[in-house]
Amino acid sequence: MSAEAVLIQQHLIDPEICIRCNTCEATCPVGAITHDSRNYVVDADKCNLCMACVPPCPTGSIDNWRTMPRARAYSLTEQLGWDELPANLSDDEISALTGEPVPAQANQVEVQVQMASASVSSGGSAPSAAVASISATLPPWSAAHAYTNLYGPKAAQKSIQATVVGNVRVTEVGKEYDTHHIVLDFGTMPFPVLEGQSIGIIPEGTDAQGRPHHARQYSIASPRNGERPGYNNVSLTIKRVLEDHQGQPVRGVASNYMCDLSVGDTVDVIGPFGTSFLMPNHPKSHIVMICTGTGSAPMRAMTEWRRRLRQSGKFEGGKLMLFFGARTPQELPYFGPLQNLPKDFIDINFAFSREAGKPKRYVQDAMRERAADLAVLLRDPNAYFFVCGLKSMEEGVVMALRDIASSDGQDWTSVAQTFQREGRLHLETY
Repeated sequence: MSAEAVLIQQHLIDPEICIRCNTCEATCPVGAITHDSRNYVVDADKCNLCMACVPPCPTGSIDNWRTMPRARAYSLTEQLGWDELPANLSDDEISALTGEPVPAQANQVEVQVQMASASVSSGGSAPSAAVASISATLPPWSAAHAYTNLYGPKAAQKSIQATVVGNVRVTEVGKEYDTHHIVLDFGTMPFPVLEGQSIGIIPEGTDAQGRPHHARQYSIASPRNGERPGYNNVSLTIKRVLEDHQGQPVRGVASNYMCDLSVGDTVDVIGPFGTSFLMPNHPKSHIVMICTGTGSAPMRAMTEWRRRLRQSGKFEGGKLMLFFGARTPQELPYFGPLQNLPKDFIDINFAFSREAGKPKRYVQDAMRERAADLAVLLRDPNAYFFVCGLKSMEEGVVMALRDIASSDGQDWTSVAQTFQREGRLHLETY
């Protein structure tokens, strides 16, 4: 078989379904996935078919394959320009490209496996061993059933309209940032959600090429019975960046669109998404929440649901611990409301990296200070750990957990495997 005739199953991402959540790129152990302002794409020269990116994807957009001649695999440039996936090539089309008959399926598989093995040794840079493949793809055993993909490009209904019923700033006004708490109401249309799930927002208008904007993902910041209990609504925590690091104005599409909405405006929503980053529901289960910035959204949802259960007197919850990081207190969403939560309800630990006159302090530093308490929870099968925020925090957090476990005499490899198998450690970073 000539080099031109070697066939591969090329891994591709469906741009119609993708909500640009960055899960695939963050998960890929060989750096095969990248993106621009519009599309996420897979480099065929790096992809080794390890499948690490497939289970965490909340929409299924990552699970797409095309039989292609290796020499004619779709380039990154081609993929970045797509608005939809190309159709599968027929055997005749493949033969026309290679100049040879399409081989038997068994030969295709054999060739593909050989190529995957070769790619492992040559493709991309691997993440730290402390972090790689540690996040669970299974939810906690007592998590409620999550409904997904009720509305979207591949669903019976392409989107659902929601009405803005609230839009308030939840950080002090700054020149670099602006964070809003936005409440969307779905009226009489069903839209069941759980804490830890996300939705996609489709901004109005078109891009510079005149194409409609794709959806952007936002984590839900409200509990399952709504921001306003008993109403069919959800809240979002959305931060828009006003300046880049050089002080130049920034006007991103989706976040600016959302932050500029007024009460009474309507938005197109798809989803919901997410089946693993879900809170446990069994009595006395403990939740450790570690987040930065708008990564606080799912943590707010979980905390509020537990608070409402506590008020009802019908649920005995376990320990809640929160490690919340930001550059300054002024940039930390919900800082005031968090201060008012009862100390016997939630154990809050703040970490600020740019507070005037004080040394830099990150969430992993706060975790190390509470090592004795976290070591107990690492041993407890009823304790669940959730991490959400910037990608840069992930390795520091995982290494802090590793060091805390090791200092307590626990074997980190065994702990990590148990956490992944039992859905007890979830990482959602971007």
